[in-house]
Amino acid sequence: MSRALISRRLAFTATASVGAFCLSVLPAAATATPSQIATSKTNGVAYLKSLQAADGSYAGAGLSNEWAFSALASAGTAAVDVTPGGDTSKNARSVYRTLLATAGWPSATPVVTDYERATLNSYAAGIDPARISASRNLIGDIYGYWQTAEPGYFGPSANFNGTVFAALALGGAKTQAGAQRIPQSLRDSLIARIRANQHNDGGWNYSKAEGDPGQLGAASDIDMTGAAMAALCVSGVPNTDTDITQAKAFLKSKLVPGSGAFNAMFGVNTDSNGWAVSGLNACGINPQTGDFLTSAGKTPVDFLISQQFNPGGGFKYLPSDTTPSAYASIDGLRAVAGGGFTATPPVPATSGAPQWVAQSTFTSGTATILALTVDDGAGNLKVCSVAFTPSGTTTTLGAVLDSATNAATPSGCVNGVTPSSGTGTITALNGKANSGSSTWKVSIDGSAFTGADRGKVINSGDTVALRWGA
Repeated sequence: MSRALISRRLAFTATASVGAFCLSVLPAAATATPSQIATSKTNGVAYLKSLQAADGSYAGAGLSNEWAFSALASAGTAAVDVTPGGDTSKNARSVYRTLLATAGWPSATPVVTDYERATLNSYAAGIDPARISASRNLIGDIYGYWQTAEPGYFGPSANFNGTVFAALALGGAKTQAGAQRIPQSLRDSLIARIRANQHNDGGWNYSKAEGDPGQLGAASDIDMTGAAMAALCVSGVPNTDTDITQAKAFLKSKLVPGSGAFNAMFGVNTDSNGWAVSGLNACGINPQTGDFLTSAGKTPVDFLISQQFNPGGGFKYLPSDTTPSAYASIDGLRAVAGGGFTATPPVPATSGAPQWVAQSTFTSGTATILALTVDDGAGNLKVCSVAFTPSGTTTTLGAVLDSATNAATPSGCVNGVTPSSGTGTITALNGKANSGSSTWKVSIDGSAFTGADRGKVINSGDTVALRWGA
């Protein structure tokens, strides 16, 4: 794959998913050892630190190096500990958070992958993506791209990668306590679309294949196969699932015995191999044993380490290259370090620095959004971003639902609430009334579903899910 195509793809996708892979005792046929991996991580982190700008930034206009946050976190380095010349006032986390909170970010014409990329990277940097600032909620931003006419897709369905990275972002960026913040009904909807786009050869591509026999029969792409299988796994699909097994077989079929590399659609390269290994990592599949140990005793991790310059730490894109590439170095380090497409932020080494930073309350008079799902129990899931302006440091479920009737994106998330005022129990929503033990219940940030009352307190960044049922 050409550098131009790699860069173009990275510009509108995102690094994203949690997952860890544990090195088991390796067979005698010499693969990358724990010591080699540790050295690769140390040198790789040093190289990524060298990419930080003098103002502390990694991200900027257009294509930039913000993908480094997921690689650094996977390798055990907190973004808040990364500073230019030791200037803690310009630490990478604070500078990135300030950028994301800027009114003009990401651009005048944003696409869903802008918000997915930022969700994955802010999570890895130790910034709660739903609570960037008083006005910025990245989870809510993603919800706004739900495709009502094609439920389960985020952004135009032709750009299937937007749906893959929605799953990676929404499933991978958990709450600060480590809980899944989105309801299973939404995860199931994403899973169904990803399954429907799996090609006949077991892999995926960045464009839509569902319903198109020609596309389903086309050759798959190494990169998106890694991302799509990771998206399934972070959405709750086990690695023993048939679709994961088929994806694994597709990757195995692309192994080059002599090097352990995956032979991507446009040739052997670090980025494609990094994405494939990150997909395996996210699914808990060890890329150094079993199907991924070649007859020559090589593995994909061996290949990635062979692409690294030491002691400089950068990775080259092509085997024939003589200089490192920033993007190859990010993808390579994240994969070698055992990461999926994002990672839980490490505890900082900087004295007094918290693991997480987040907007703790609403700011009265400052417009913001919240992420809302409404599940009627009959398979009609509604997903939207609700715009409102709080009048205090908290709001109520009733106020959120009232705003959703005329200020939701996409529209139609809520068309009626009973009662229409007060703080009492919600008895009907969207024309569906409570009936016996089947009632409207609410979950906040993935908590257990409990009775839905208009007066329930909603805090800044809360992800709100309503469900009708027993």
